[in-house]
Amino acid sequence: MKKKKIITILATMAIATSLFAGCGSKQNTTQQSGQAGKSVKIGLSTDEGGLNDKSFNQAADTGIKKAIKEFGVDYKPVESAKKEDYESNLDALVNAGSNLTFGIGFQMEQAMKNVAGKYKDKNFAIIDTVVDAPNVESITFKEQEGSFLMGVIAGKMTKTNKVGFIGGKDFAAINKFEVGFAAGVKAVNPEAAKGLISADGKNPGTMVKYADSFGDTNKGYELAKSLYGAGCDVIYHAAGGVGIGMFKATKELKDAGKQVWAMGVDMDQAVTVPEYASVILSSMIKKVDVATYSAAKDVVDGKFQGGKHVEYGLKEDGVGIAPTSDKNTPKDVLDLVNKYTEAIKAGKFEVPSTRDGVMKFEVPQI
Repeated sequence: MKKKKIITILATMAIATSLFAGCGSKQNTTQQSGQAGKSVKIGLSTDEGGLNDKSFNQAADTGIKKAIKEFGVDYKPVESAKKEDYESNLDALVNAGSNLTFGIGFQMEQAMKNVAGKYKDKNFAIIDTVVDAPNVESITFKEQEGSFLMGVIAGKMTKTNKVGFIGGKDFAAINKFEVGFAAGVKAVNPEAAKGLISADGKNPGTMVKYADSFGDTNKGYELAKSLYGAGCDVIYHAAGGVGIGMFKATKELKDAGKQVWAMGVDMDQAVTVPEYASVILSSMIKKVDVATYSAAKDVVDGKFQGGKHVEYGLKEDGVGIAPTSDKNTPKDVLDLVNKYTEAIKAGKFEVPSTRDGVMKFEVPQI
């Protein structure tokens, strides 16, 4: 056991030694302004989806890269292949001198608690969950609000009155996408929402599938084919890289003459995966890039506050729909989306965030 522990410690030290070494001068050559940021080091550990998931982690990475351009911060991201990597990656980033260390994703909650508790004089930020610690900024989103708008589009565009949802892992953070989507469909097409809504308030509906992964593209392909085979003609995903497999299945069927559509998440996926733009109705934008950039800027400006919980919804312009939505979604549908957007911002109704909540959800009149 002692030998194993020593090897683990040495490995972490090796990672920490190499993380920022040699990368600062290269990245600082891209800075355009903000001399104050030159001495600031930002570290980021992804969840299992990796930096190039074309979705969640990539959005977080994009925000820090904006900070590089504006302030010249020194930045090092590390990728987590599995959950066992989370704590060692965060630990290594701190030991490499990171002034702010990001944990991307709700699955990193316990690892963040452990590392932030160990290094109480260091700054941390976590996305998609809340860690109650004086040196951690917690950043969450009202994904259910943006997903509601995807539901409005799906409910109006379906021809079969069957739509589906693919999630990464069946946890509360992803359930918000699922039930917000179901509520949006229910608002405009109750018949199409039936397969999305839980029968008992606990288990997912019949047209809801979880991949138990955020990176398995083959699983996304299989689940999409299954849902299309069950009669769905529109599928929305909140599953990181798994969604790429869904897009592939959609395009194959579309090329074969089937009238099917896919919906993206986190970033404008008609842009991040342009080879599938022709089958993407819209994407739910979750502005993780804004969140990571803002936290990095706070560190540069000396204004970072640990122990704070920041939540982004429609009212805060933290979620929304992709700018490219008008390519495949008709204007009358987008006009309806805008009406619901304004109603939610005005507090005329609250979008449910749990399976039990969507069962009880009463369709608002707007």
